[in-house]
Amino acid sequence: MQVQSYLFFYGRCEEALAFYEAKLGAEVLFKLRNNEAPDANAVQGEYGDKILHTSFRIGDTVVMASDGHPEQQAASYSGFSLSLALDDPAEAKARFDALAEGGQIRLEWQPTFFSEGFGMLTDKFGIPWMIMAAKRTDEGGAA
Repeated sequence: MQVQSYLFFYGRCEEALAFYEAKLGAEVLFKLRNNEAPDANAVQGEYGDKILHTSFRIGDTVVMASDGHPEQQAASYSGFSLSLALDDPAEAKARFDALAEGGQIRLEWQPTFFSEGFGMLTDKFGIPWMIMAAKRTDEGGAA
């Protein structure tokens, strides 16, 4: 059994993929547009070019996404965050800053009792994130 995140971007999926590729080094693994669906399932017209389904890798994790249905109203996400953990505090802070571009910081980047750095934000697509740099041990390695 596997649990994966599935995100809806309400017509902005292509833009989100490009953003995550640039900011996180995401790699698109699969992308199917509405007009590429088989037979009668293919959607033509203005919504045909929108993404029916995609999967992309961020680090070791695969995330799935879609533009959603054209009549679906954009909803705000609540009750969860995507969590990004890195060993290098400088890289973690850089990823935090990159994801915050055009978004909203909910908790400023700062050291905590459990990490070298931690911050929370909502990116420009409304996706909530928690970014963390691992806590160092006395020997200098990640705990």
